[in-house]
Amino acid sequence: MTSVNFANDLNDLLTGPNVHVQLSVPQLVEAATSRGEAVLTREGAVKAETGKYTGRSPKDKYMVEEESSKNKVDWGNVNRPISSEVFEKLYAKVIKHLKEKDALFVFKGFAGADHESRVPIQTINEYAWHNLFAHQLFIRPTAEELKTHEAEFTVVYAPTFQADPAVDGTASETFIIVSMEQRIILIGGTEYAGEMKKSIFSIMNYLLPEKGILPMHCSANVGQDGDVTLFFGLSGTGKTTLSADGDRKLIGDDEHGWSDNGVFNIEGGCYAKTINLSRENEPQIYDAIRFGSVLENVVVDPVTRIPDYDDESLTENTRAAYPMQAIDNIVDPSVAGHPKTIVFLTADAFGVLPPISKLTKEQAMYHFLSGYTSKLAGTERGITSPEATFSTCFGSPFLPLHATVYAEMLGNKIDEHDVQVFLVNTGWTGGEYGVGSRMKLSYTRTMVRAAIKGELSNVPTEKEAIFGLEIPVQVPGVPTEVLNPRNAWADKDLYDQKALELAHKFQQNFQKFGTVAPKITTLGGPIQK
Repeated sequence: MTSVNFANDLNDLLTGPNVHVQLSVPQLVEAATSRGEAVLTREGAVKAETGKYTGRSPKDKYMVEEESSKNKVDWGNVNRPISSEVFEKLYAKVIKHLKEKDALFVFKGFAGADHESRVPIQTINEYAWHNLFAHQLFIRPTAEELKTHEAEFTVVYAPTFQADPAVDGTASETFIIVSMEQRIILIGGTEYAGEMKKSIFSIMNYLLPEKGILPMHCSANVGQDGDVTLFFGLSGTGKTTLSADGDRKLIGDDEHGWSDNGVFNIEGGCYAKTINLSRENEPQIYDAIRFGSVLENVVVDPVTRIPDYDDESLTENTRAAYPMQAIDNIVDPSVAGHPKTIVFLTADAFGVLPPISKLTKEQAMYHFLSGYTSKLAGTERGITSPEATFSTCFGSPFLPLHATVYAEMLGNKIDEHDVQVFLVNTGWTGGEYGVGSRMKLSYTRTMVRAAIKGELSNVPTEKEAIFGLEIPVQVPGVPTEVLNPRNAWADKDLYDQKALELAHKFQQNFQKFGTVAPKITTLGGPIQK
């Protein structure tokens, strides 16, 4: 029997004398700046620094091991178990800590733009700028919706409360704990606002499959005829660049659900990287940063108050949070029909994978489970040559259930809606990184647009020998010599060697799924040699 009355404690906290509920953007901007939490840029964006933690803390993220979830969660390095007793004691300490603060800020909203499946949420924040972040990232209720809003999930965020690992049973002073039974996300010891965003995404990855909805870490856009395209890809693969198309409207840039009704955005805003941001290269993001946007760890000139997006002295992971409505070419509300095309993006620094290839359902499931791209020399300490990296379902840190649950759902959706799936390599051609060259963005855009328009549906293909990928023999506007990667290499034997090496890395990675997906392995993976 629990010794903590969660409902009463939350109610006491929310009815305290210094609680500010659903402040407007101007009010939150004023609160954040007047309290010394942040400064204003020339455009009126709120600039804050997150201190020690400038990114997520995956090793400090836990799920409470509860009766209802313990046999469903895929426990391990991503989903670390923590006991109810530890959670309850830490929760009581955090509530006491927050009650002693001179002000708290509450945001009420939704996760999920589809009214049939959206989840009412609320965030309780110690910092005004964190509450502004939630206000910009999640879906805001109308005045009428706010009257009847009852949160199903609550984020309790106390950045200045630090756990004592020896006493509190955590790995460090930082903790992000999700209780599915109590419907609470408890965050402390870190000021990185992105923990709120990704925690909500994690609980949606748990809840949506129960409703027959596939949660996805992807961007999505829609054409003038209502044709929807999904873009999956890890950092550096070109997901944001390729999904931003002047001829198509953006549904969302990061998190989506795919229900029986179609695709919907889980969020109400964008959380964009800003390192080296310029209007010339990314006008959509640059112009979206305006009054009320939140800038994390961006260096701002103290006199001119102009952001220096090239300065990475605080971190390379500089970010901007702004609402979808700050972008002109969007779908509002952010819901659309079923996808016609899915694009998996990879930046293969080994120069092995084709610039575009058509996937069977099994290959789509295999590459979805693999979530492959490359790390380049110089991007991280100790990396002197390209390294293969895999992130299951293109979002492994946020998957509470076993990955094959999501892959099976994807396979069923592909069958049900006759979706065309393409693997697009935005990486190297003619040799690996340092020898070959990066695939021209203009070629990639041309290939992706041809795929979306259905122009590759009936084009003859040739089968690549090692991964079994079907490569179009021609794409209008793209030189035929770059379509088959082996032809682009001067040393064909070296290409074969590198391709076999990469195939082996895929196979090694796939071993973590055990024998649960033999059909996917056999029909979707590299040819066994």
